[in-house]
Amino acid sequence: MGEVRKGYLFGLAAYGIWGFFPLYIRLLRPAGPVEILAHRVVWSCVFVALLLTGLRNWRFLRELARHPGKLAGITLAALLIAVNWGMYIYGVNSERVVETALGYFITPLGLVLLGVVVLRERLRPAQWAAVGIGSVAVAVLTIDYGRLPYIALSLAVSFGGYSLVKKRLALPAAEGLFVESAVLALPALGYLGWLTWAGESTFGGVSAGHTALLVVAGAATAVPLLLFAGAANRIPLSGVGILQYLAPILQLGCGVLIFHEPMPPARLAGFVLVWLALVIFTVDGLRSARATARQRELRDLVLQ
Repeated sequence: MGEVRKGYLFGLAAYGIWGFFPLYIRLLRPAGPVEILAHRVVWSCVFVALLLTGLRNWRFLRELARHPGKLAGITLAALLIAVNWGMYIYGVNSERVVETALGYFITPLGLVLLGVVVLRERLRPAQWAAVGIGSVAVAVLTIDYGRLPYIALSLAVSFGGYSLVKKRLALPAAEGLFVESAVLALPALGYLGWLTWAGESTFGGVSAGHTALLVVAGAATAVPLLLFAGAANRIPLSGVGILQYLAPILQLGCGVLIFHEPMPPARLAGFVLVWLALVIFTVDGLRSARATARQRELRDLVLQ
């Protein structure tokens, strides 16, 4: 099997797991969102620590020790991903899976806006058109919901910010997940300890299966992330850009077809506008990537 084909299989597996993640989150009831988040943090840290030990790959800690300035970035990344995970769990367990899907649909547009605000990047006309249509979609959905779709916006902003910080840190997937989980592990353990002391913990108190599912949260978090890293190293960025829509499509399917969440006409119209914005955004990105590749080929020919 070729490396590119293997990369696409890794990508499909990663986004497939993320797409069906609402089914797993629902199985963790009656645990509350914060308890689920705390277990996800702790067991992710344990799982990745075991993985790194098996691979004998702890050298990155020395590198981090030499650059203590990176700790601020790691802490910020950890807080942003905690907000993202927490809002996602809350959305799924409060019957708002459709809104969580919306959040991941609009994340690429949020990343573009962050690029403008934080990195002072200039947008192409098609990108401005996509952002404008996306803004109209949010307005339509706000009218439909009778409120701002705050879960979707929180997911888009937190993941966009997390991606921006991670890009600057340049840590591999497993190492990055470990240090972020380690930063969050102490408060997570403290919260779980308090729940146990207060007699409100569900860990070990519901069933053996429920306890096992909470422990599996570590692998369920780490495995798709590692699969994604394997895909990103093997396929073009344009391929990753198209694959990323698989997860919210599957999440939307879970919300509407499995959990029977409502999809009134106004809400559907809002989603159609989002999809239109994403089509414009994706086509423009592919054209830009091709143009850049052609320029690089011409430059290489001139230099030969």
